[in-house]
Amino acid sequence: MPFNRAHPERYSQSAVGLVLALVSKLSTAARRLVLGRPFRSDKLAHTLLPKRIALPVFASDALSSVAYAPEEIFLVLSVAGLTSYSVAPWVGLAVAAVMMVVIASYRQNVHAYPSGGGDYEVVTTNLGHTAGLTVASALLVDYVLTVAVSMASAMSNIGSAVPFIAQHKVLFAVVAILVLASLNLRGIRESGTAFAIPTYAFMIGMYLMLGWGFFQIFVLGHELRAESAGFEMHSEHGDVLGLAMVFLVARAFSSGCAALTGVEAISNGVPAFQKPKSRNAATTLLLLGGIATTLFLGIIMLAKETGAKMAENTDQLVGAPPGYHQKTLVAQLADAVFHDFPIGLYAIAGVTALILVLAANTAFNGFPVLGSILAQDRYLPRQLHTRGDRLAFSNGILFLAFAAIAFVVAFRAEVTALIQLYIVGVFVSFTLSQIGMVRHWTRLLRIETDPAVRRHMMRSRVINSVGCVCTGTVLVIVILTKFLAGAWIAILAMSSLFVIMKLIHKHYATVSRELEEQEESAGDMVLPSRNHAVVLVSKLHLPTRRALAYARATRPDVLEAITVSVDDAETRQLVHEWEESDVSVPLKVIASPYREITRPVLDYVKRVTKESPRTVVTVFIPEYVVGHWWEQVLHNQSALRLKGRLLFEPNVMVTSVPWQLNSSERLKKLAPQSAPGDARRGFLD
Repeated sequence: MPFNRAHPERYSQSAVGLVLALVSKLSTAARRLVLGRPFRSDKLAHTLLPKRIALPVFASDALSSVAYAPEEIFLVLSVAGLTSYSVAPWVGLAVAAVMMVVIASYRQNVHAYPSGGGDYEVVTTNLGHTAGLTVASALLVDYVLTVAVSMASAMSNIGSAVPFIAQHKVLFAVVAILVLASLNLRGIRESGTAFAIPTYAFMIGMYLMLGWGFFQIFVLGHELRAESAGFEMHSEHGDVLGLAMVFLVARAFSSGCAALTGVEAISNGVPAFQKPKSRNAATTLLLLGGIATTLFLGIIMLAKETGAKMAENTDQLVGAPPGYHQKTLVAQLADAVFHDFPIGLYAIAGVTALILVLAANTAFNGFPVLGSILAQDRYLPRQLHTRGDRLAFSNGILFLAFAAIAFVVAFRAEVTALIQLYIVGVFVSFTLSQIGMVRHWTRLLRIETDPAVRRHMMRSRVINSVGCVCTGTVLVIVILTKFLAGAWIAILAMSSLFVIMKLIHKHYATVSRELEEQEESAGDMVLPSRNHAVVLVSKLHLPTRRALAYARATRPDVLEAITVSVDDAETRQLVHEWEESDVSVPLKVIASPYREITRPVLDYVKRVTKESPRTVVTVFIPEYVVGHWWEQVLHNQSALRLKGRLLFEPNVMVTSVPWQLNSSERLKKLAPQSAPGDARRGFLD
């Protein structure tokens, strides 16, 4: 029977269930339209990726970096004027060398640790949980920033051609993130197929631009000139010499190392590859390294040959017309190469903008897998370990999307502000991962006796040692050159996430230890000897009679009905009706001088349990089942509060006895025979 005498405060659990059933039915069509039909768990192999799909899925971030990493090098060097451009090819070669070392190092990782833990598993296994959690926090933050930076950069590029998008780039970036999340919620294989075409279009388009440009210059002897080639560029701060120049080159190198972001995603996504997983992942890594390196160096060399200039401040460009709008480096090169073929320029601009949008897909594949592993290790909420309708880690995808949206909104989709937070995390994970791999091979070499296997391990250890030195050096350079420029925000975010995961793990460990201790003492636990049933009553009508009948069917040792007297006239009327009825269960009246309901019932239940510690008290609470949200405001409010308090009492069980009002029939029509999980299993179609 409902307790409706108090002021309504919130909905009951039964109402929430009914509302969820209604929402599930109404949203089924939309869910199927966005996500498609759900997959059975035994269809997981359906989502595994062949190499031709895995390359665009996991490499879109690293490949998209080619579109802006060379430009970042020129922008940083422009501070010292045109003469500093002479070191750009050498900076590019240094970045390319580090990239190939990292690729070679991670090929060892995917063979040694194919389970998908990537850097987190490598570091945790070899350096301990604290170091592993440091890597995990760095990677999670970097994945979020990958989405935010990629979307902000894409909107900036598109906004250069479409002013309306530039004026509302935050909104468009948010919408793009939500669309990308929806594609990934459909499952990895389907999102991979959707992303394969534009990613391959970008690669083919860039190779055609570079190939045709170099062919015209070195074979046909044509002189290709970028639109900024005729400008002079002066130093922003006068002559930059000595240590200042060294620092500037180091900063250019650290900015160019943005081209390495995304390499670790393949080692984290090995489980998504078709068998043989490790070999396919290693092959994909090699393909990624070759493509990214050639495109990166090709853009730098073509920029040098065409005389393209990029300046952090357009006032540095002497000879530029008033109001000159600086195009991106790729756009300038495409304009110079396809000067007589406008379609080529538009095609390069289009695929470049598109690959920047799709670059975030690498994070959408890496973040959920890493989040699932961390959840399994009890460092993140268990919900992140659950696969959704399409066998993707839906909760991880949604968490990443909303976190990236928060960064985009907070920094107003400004690439200049977001880029300073970038790549710190990825080089933290690079360095610790390579240290872990060196320790891994050292440990195995102590017990391995086969000469051939030992030679292979020693070669792998040398590769990872070189990788450790290179990535560690880059990490120091990145921190020194970018800390005050904004990298401190990323480091603060990593530290905060590290502490939060430690606290989550501590909570799970405390709960586990508590249950283990209780289980050990279960043999000495005093078992219940009696069941004392209590039915709560406010009126004598059908819901009350049903609750009494159900309570009697449980065959308790003691059965009684209780009512709380908050109004003397109503209580006298109820007692009179009770005595005149055929109900054989005794009715107890509990006085409530302050017109409370919850406290007197709690005191009565506590008194019963105190008098007989081995007695279990079962409280039966009648509740209305309604069909409209506003009806819930009018019913069940006291029952909700009372249940919430009784749950904390030891040796007390709470049972809700539903009574369906006529209005509840409408929910049966909307969601017939629905139950929790029916929408996910496709039963509500």
